[in-house]
Amino acid sequence: MKTTEDKLKKLVKILREMQGLVVAFSGGVDSTFLLKAAHDVLVKNVLAVTALSPAFPPAELKSTKELARSMGVRHRIIRSNELSIPEFVSNPPNRCYYCKKDLFTRLKEIAQKENLPWVADGSNSDDRRDFRPGAIAAKELGIRKPLTEARLGKEEIRVLSRKMGLPTGDKPSAACLSSRLPYGETITAGKLQQIGRAEDFLRRLGFTQVRVRHHNSMARIELLPEEMKRFMDRALQAKATKQLRRLGYQYVTLDLQGYRTGSMNEVIRKS
Repeated sequence: MKTTEDKLKKLVKILREMQGLVVAFSGGVDSTFLLKAAHDVLVKNVLAVTALSPAFPPAELKSTKELARSMGVRHRIIRSNELSIPEFVSNPPNRCYYCKKDLFTRLKEIAQKENLPWVADGSNSDDRRDFRPGAIAAKELGIRKPLTEARLGKEEIRVLSRKMGLPTGDKPSAACLSSRLPYGETITAGKLQQIGRAEDFLRRLGFTQVRVRHHNSMARIELLPEEMKRFMDRALQAKATKQLRRLGYQYVTLDLQGYRTGSMNEVIRKS
């Protein structure tokens, strides 16, 4: 069985053979690690591109800029077009396919202009277990997944990130704000802004891994199990409820199962 260090060597070999790439850079654990590893190997032949849209958590933009600057990596910010794509806005279970197809097409155009051979994203080997329609678009467009190719999983990436001194080693997992809406509910900039503000508020209260699942007038809050006890404080509940109602939610609930990746996909698994 290969060790984490063996997989890191494999990643370095893959990146060296790629010679140059555009990295789809969200500022999360995986894409930050990929960007750092690529820059260490290829130096100037790497460009980080961040797609800014209403679905991108607002707090992440500042983080991506600071991370790219600290690594000395070229960084470009583009505006994403997903809210102009009817198939995405109608929010079917495969909505990520349409978003990623548009994004990766644009990144390939940038790579061609920059004379960089490849576009890569930060998907890791654990992602294959989840429902990810965007992976189909990546395959169709020839997008590389160096972390997956090296068989690096999430926890291994966190360990290596800490060894490299990256501040994202212990960063909570993030995801597109569209993932907070039930399939079939129309995605709008207003709803995404409402969700983003609600989650930012809960983080300011000291909660780390937060999801506000948007069910029309109801906010279903997911927190880490170890942080749920703190939410039982009546004064904190009142403060959170008041703010989320101010943002437009009539009902505020706590999901007793706690935070879990892709909870909106549970209806797909049951059908």
